[in-house]
Parts: sequence; structure tokens; C-alpha cells
Amino acid sequence: MTHHLTPSVAVIGGGPAGLMAAQTLAESGVQVDLYDSMPSVGRKFLLAGKGGMNLTHSEPLPQFLQRYGQQAGQLAPWLEAFGPDALRAWAKGLGVDTFVGTSGRVFPTDMKAAPLLRAWMHRLRALGVRFHMRHRWTGWVGSDLAFEVPNDSSSKGQVLVRSAATVLALGGASWPRLGSDGAWQAWLQARGVALSPLQPANCGFDVWGRNGQGWTPHFVSRYAGQPFKSVSIQCTGPDGEGFQRKGEFVATETGVEGSLVYAASQLLRARCMADTAGQGQACFTLDLLPAMSADRVLAEVSHPRGARSLSSHLKSRLKLDGIKAAILYELLSAQEMANPHTLATAIKALPVRLLRPRPIAEAISTAGGVRLDGLSADLMLPTVPGVFCAGEMLDWEAPTGGYLLTASFATGRAAALGVLGSQNAQ
Repeated sequence: MTHHLTPSVAVIGGGPAGLMAAQTLAESGVQVDLYDSMPSVGRKFLLAGKGGMNLTHSEPLPQFLQRYGQQAGQLAPWLEAFGPDALRAWAKGLGVDTFVGTSGRVFPTDMKAAPLLRAWMHRLRALGVRFHMRHRWTGWVGSDLAFEVPNDSSSKGQVLVRSAATVLALGGASWPRLGSDGAWQAWLQARGVALSPLQPANCGFDVWGRNGQGWTPHFVSRYAGQPFKSVSIQCTGPDGEGFQRKGEFVATETGVEGSLVYAASQLLRARCMADTAGQGQACFTLDLLPAMSADRVLAEVSHPRGARSLSSHLKSRLKLDGIKAAILYELLSAQEMANPHTLATAIKALPVRLLRPRPIAEAISTAGGVRLDGLSADLMLPTVPGVFCAGEMLDWEAPTGGYLLTASFATGRAAALGVLGSQNAQ
């Protein structure tokens, strides 16, 4: 065991929140030691950028803040201080220009995360930030931070660190293979920190299916992995909150996932939790042809089809085929398919019943964590003075589209400012 006595500030976690906290502190002249359990920083950041690095969103700030739901009011001061415009300016300061896509999302001009992270690391090293990789935080030993490290003759597997202050930016529990496994919950709970249970957010769901057993093997073999394009879904939360949006999502082997499902996932998860009997009472209604009126759909379905099969009729009259036609056969009985009024109603509002969210390890992000109302205004833990929290380990959630990253950056900066304020007050 080795024991490091240092006047520096410890930042634990090398994701966007931790790195932003480190930059903010170092730019104020503070010596920063950053610890992360992985061999390198920013692993989830890099993976999230594989399909195009969506940094933030360009919509006006009042609308932007609404994306954070019930936590919007608590997050507002930090997002107003470091919001979408500030994030774009920060990227430009690293030599990375950004552009606004057709959906309003903001991306680096090359769409890549790696060049941005490399420039950021160069900046942090130039500021004197010291990086300690493969250091897995395991709580406290007395007032010292304890880290598990690869066994060697000097440390014998553990390092104890005494820091001037600490910023915890440990993430939630999604994508644990990249370092965020939620193990920190036990250590904070032991210190009296108020936590909300971690739950999957921006997640897929298992479907109930017509027979209560998920998709049929036939549907899975032919359509798992295929998208529903140009559709609309509608759902209502347990408290009457409504959601309706056009977009697309994907059929999986066990259910559904993708951007449209993720956008509704908070309400759908709440409905699943309210269904204590697990009887598939949570559901969304799927409009397979949102550009066509219900009257038009009924007229086309009711049109005489002669000797044509129903499948050929739907394809000819409504251009409804592939996975869109398949889900009708999957979820409706033969009698329902044969009834024009029932079929037309289903095409415009097909109930898709859900059983449960997919496991948290598969989710894009995490809901729950350190309760915001249990923190001071500068993100310090009242029960653990000198320890501040930031990023996804805080109890907030938001849809994909740049909102997750923006709040992670903003809270990382806010926690660092909290450290600086507490040190200046001493």
C-alpha cells in the first residue's frame, strides 16, 4: 500500500464531466490529479461518437431546458452558465469547428470524437493535469481516497490519496464495460448521501407480444434489426403526461429500441414500473402511416381486392409491406386482419405492449443517482464536505440529441467552480 499526501484536487472519472472539471480547475491554477479505472480516458465519449459526435443541440435555451423534464429547474443555472453556445465556443477553442445538422443537432465538422478528445488531452496536459489510469476508486479509508491499482511491488494493489478536495464524475451504470458500473452507490450511501435508484434511460424494451411471449420466432428471424421508418408513436405516462412524435425505431430480437423509443423511454419506463403485475399494460400506439388520414386508410383497406391476397392489397393500395405489414400480422389475429375497420384502426393506432425496459447495462444513459435536492448549490455533498459530484451520476435524465453531453459538461464545470469557491472561502 502506498499513501500519497498531496495538496492537489482529485478528479475521479475521465468522462466529459470529469475532464471539464479538471480543465476548469487547472485553468484557475489548481494542481489536478485525475483518476480513472480504465487504461485511457473518454472511452464512452469515443463510443458515443462512432456514428457522429453529437455534441449539443441548437434550439433556443428555454426549449433546450425543457428536455430535462422535472430536473430542468435544478439544472437551469448550470446550463445557463455553460450551455450549447458555450460548448460550441469551447470546441472551437480546441480547434474544432461545429455545424448544425438538419435536425438542429450540433456536430464537429468532421463528425468525429477522437480528434476533439486528442486536442482536449493536449490542452489538459499543457495545463499540468496529471493522469492516473487503471486507478479504480473503492471509497474511503478514513478521510483518504482509496484506489485499487494493478498489483506491483510498490503499491501492493492499493493507493490511498489525501486531496485538498474531490470531484466525483463516475457516470451512471450504462455501458459498464467502459468503466461506469455504479459501484459508487454503496460508498456514498454509507456516507449518508441521498440517492435515487439507478434505472435505464434512453433504452430499449421487451415486448409482450400477442401471446404474452414476445415476438414470434418467425418475426425475429425475418425482421430483427430492421427499422420502422416514417412512423409515429404515442404514449401516456402514469400521471397523464403525453408523448407523440414522428421518427423511426428498430425491432430487436426481444422488442424495440432506437431514437423514437428512446425519446419516449422515460414515460414508457414509468408505465412499466406502474404495471406491478407485469402483464404488459405499458404500451405505445404505433401509427404506421402518419402522413395518411384515418378515413383514407379505411377507404383503401375497404376497397375491393378481388383475387389479390391481403398482403398484395395492402402493398398496392397503401404501399404497406415489409416490417410494417409484418407487425400487423404479428400482433393482430386472423379475424382482426380480415375486418377492414379493425385493420384500418390498427394501421393508424396499433397497440404495442411492453413488458420491461432492457437491462441498464444496455441503456444509452442512466436515470437516478445522487439526488440534486441533497446537494448544495455548488454540487457539494453536505455529508462529505469537500466532495463534489458531476455528470451522469447525478439524478437527471434527458433524451439523446446532445442534451446528455451538454449537461455533463455543464455540471463538471459547476462542480469545479464549487471547489474553487470553497477553497477561496477558507
